[in-house]
Amino acid sequence: MATKSLSARKNSLSDPKNQLKYLENGLFADGELPRFSQKLSLQNALPLRPVAIDIFQVNVGYMCNQVCSHCHVDAGPDRKEIMTRETMQQCLDLLAKTGAHTLDLTGGAPEMNPDFEWFVEQAAKVGVKDFIVRSNLTILVANKKYHHLPEFFAKHNVHVVSSLPFYNRERTDKQRGDGVFAKSIEALKLLNAQGYGQEGSGLILDLVYNPSGAFLPGDQKALENDFKKALKEDFDIDFNELFTITNLPISRFLEYLVASDNYEDYMTALVDAFNPSAVDGVMCKNTLSVSWDGYLFDCDFNQMLDLPVAAKSRHISEVDLDELLNRNIVISQHCYGCTAGAGSSCQGSTT
Repeated sequence: MATKSLSARKNSLSDPKNQLKYLENGLFADGELPRFSQKLSLQNALPLRPVAIDIFQVNVGYMCNQVCSHCHVDAGPDRKEIMTRETMQQCLDLLAKTGAHTLDLTGGAPEMNPDFEWFVEQAAKVGVKDFIVRSNLTILVANKKYHHLPEFFAKHNVHVVSSLPFYNRERTDKQRGDGVFAKSIEALKLLNAQGYGQEGSGLILDLVYNPSGAFLPGDQKALENDFKKALKEDFDIDFNELFTITNLPISRFLEYLVASDNYEDYMTALVDAFNPSAVDGVMCKNTLSVSWDGYLFDCDFNQMLDLPVAAKSRHISEVDLDELLNRNIVISQHCYGCTAGAGSSCQGSTT
C-alpha cells in the first residue's frame, strides 16, 4: 500500500488530464465500449440536467491522516489544499440562498481543517434539515486534539457518515492501512457513548462500504444486515444505516486498476451493469459540489477530474442560481459507476 499521495509521488495520474485520457480513449475511443453519452441518448436522457439544489457538498480540504488505496480524492497527510474561512463563509452565504436541505462536509478528513469547528458552529445556525460530516473514524482517536469531537458532533446534532470498508480487520486494514480497523472500532464506541446510533437519541451514525477490489458492491440491505450483526455481536456497536458506494475509476483507485491490469475488465463490468432506472437517481441532479478553493462542480467525482460546471459562474463568489439550475451536467465514462447495478451516490444505492 502506498504511503504517499499520487501528487507527492509525482505519479502521472495525479493530473486529472491524464486520468481523463483513460476515460476518453482506449476502450471508448475505438468503440469497443459505448460512451456514457451514447447510453443516455438511447434512454432519451440527454442532456442530463439538474432538478434542484437539495444537497450542498463542500470539500474543506484534501489533508487526511490516512492514505487509502481506493481514495478518489488522492487525500493524505502530504496534501496541503485547505479551504479558508473566507471561502467557508461564502459557502454559508450560498447555502442560505439555495435553500438546500442537506449540508455535506467532506475531505480528506474534514476535521483536519483548522477552521472546521468554526464552520460546523456557523453552519449549525443555518438550520439545514440534515447536516453531514464524513469522517474516516480514525481521526477521532488519532490525536488528543480531536478526542473531543464525538461530543462536539453530538452538541451540534451532526449526522456522522463514517467509512468502514468491512466488519473485520483483514479487509479493512488491506484497504486503509495497518491498525485502521482497531482505531475505527474505538471511534465507533466513542460515538455510541454519545448516543450515536442509539434508538431515540436523534443522533444519526451511518457507515459507508466501498468494495476492496475491482468489483461492484453487493446488495445494500443484505450488507447492512451483515454489518449490524457482526459489529453488535463482536464489539457491541450500533449504527443506523449502511451506504454502499461503487468505486469510481478515478485517482488512486484508477491507479490500482491500471497497476493490477483490471482497468478494462472493471470498465466493462460497469458498462454491462448499466441500469437505466438508476439515471433518475444520480446525485448530480440535486447536488452542488464545492472544492476547497471555492469552484463549483456537478459532483465530487467531477471535482477530482477537474470538470467544472457548464456555467459562466464557476466560482462560489460569482454564483448565478438561475444559470446553475439551467445548466447541462458534465459527464464522462466514470459516470457509469453511479448507474451500475442498484446505482451509487454519496447517500448509497439509488434504486
